[in-house]
Amino acid sequence: MRILGIIPSRFGSSRFPGKPIHPIAGRPLVAWVVEAVKRARRLDNVIVATDDERIVSAVEACGGRAVMTPSELPSGTDRIACAARIVCGGDFADEDILVNIQGDEPLIEPSLIDALAGTLADGPGWDMATAVTPLRSADDLAARSVVKVVVDRSGGALYFSRAPIPCDRDGVPDLSSGLYVRHLGIYAYRGAFLRRYVAEPPCALERTEKLEQLRALWMGAKIAVVRTEDEGVGVDTPEDAARVEAILRDRSNRA
Repeated sequence: MRILGIIPSRFGSSRFPGKPIHPIAGRPLVAWVVEAVKRARRLDNVIVATDDERIVSAVEACGGRAVMTPSELPSGTDRIACAARIVCGGDFADEDILVNIQGDEPLIEPSLIDALAGTLADGPGWDMATAVTPLRSADDLAARSVVKVVVDRSGGALYFSRAPIPCDRDGVPDLSSGLYVRHLGIYAYRGAFLRRYVAEPPCALERTEKLEQLRALWMGAKIAVVRTEDEGVGVDTPEDAARVEAILRDRSNRA
């Protein structure tokens, strides 16, 4: 069994073109992500999956490894599967674990990556694993940009939605109850399931909510949910990049 950390990173972005190579505290964004992911202890290898030679150059300059994948791939998950096949020299094994780490999360906690990988490595009943963090405001609960998750008693995902779920029929939702959590965009897949997943067309739920993980539930997958208190700090705009740079500089000054 191999555990691969794969970072999908595309050059094109409608809101932030060239985001992966945007300089943050003197280094490209993608270099910070690679450095953070390499600190995870359970990964056997870390690869950036991209469609642009400029990103390959930036990754190699920081001592990382990148592979070129077709730009026309329909999703980041397809890019993960494609990169894993390239790295494995043909195809990944059923028992391999592929961890999909967002390419715009330079402050990702390595311990969270290890927790997701370990959930699959140590729990054979799961097809996938993902992460959630507590919802802390009514605005986030109502926001369609914030994905919510309902979790069962065994720690498995029942449903993902942009709607405020679960719905408190009789009053104001109690955000301190532990029922209300937001989804974080990090996934671990068992190789056998990932192969099935990318061969399956998008389902009606996925097309409606615009959430890839609903395809997995539609297929009957068991998705483990790992809880964390860390909300993460993604980079979607130049303003986000400036915020992350301030955090990194503050950490450096305190080190």
